[in-house]
Amino acid sequence: MHFDHAGIATTESDSLVFLFEDLLGATVAHEEIFDGMRVTFLDLGNGYLELLEPEFGEGTIAKYLDRNGPGIHHLAFATDDIEAALETARERGVDLIDEEPRTGAWGHDVAFLHPKSTGGVLIEFVEH
Repeated sequence: MHFDHAGIATTESDSLVFLFEDLLGATVAHEEIFDGMRVTFLDLGNGYLELLEPEFGEGTIAKYLDRNGPGIHHLAFATDDIEAALETARERGVDLIDEEPRTGAWGHDVAFLHPKSTGGVLIEFVEH
């Protein structure tokens, strides 16, 4: 397993794209509208920044922004076997948001671990 991306909740993805391109040399690797949000992946060479912006002011990210404001939403770790990663988490007593993998952005299989079990950090497993 290795670091894949940090998800960032924002209402200003266009300006963040320009900032991170200029500041970090990031390039846009992928963009899509998914699950009520605009998702932009910026390639950093050793991982991605995933910008998450609500499309219509509603949905999961809109609720997150209302509660917490903009900033890091989650950290994602890539695995070659998401089922095994989830089983390991269960064995360790980690509460799961997703008992089974589901389709996420870019068509990848994803599953989230509950932040109350991971030190307040929302963790995503992703299998490419």
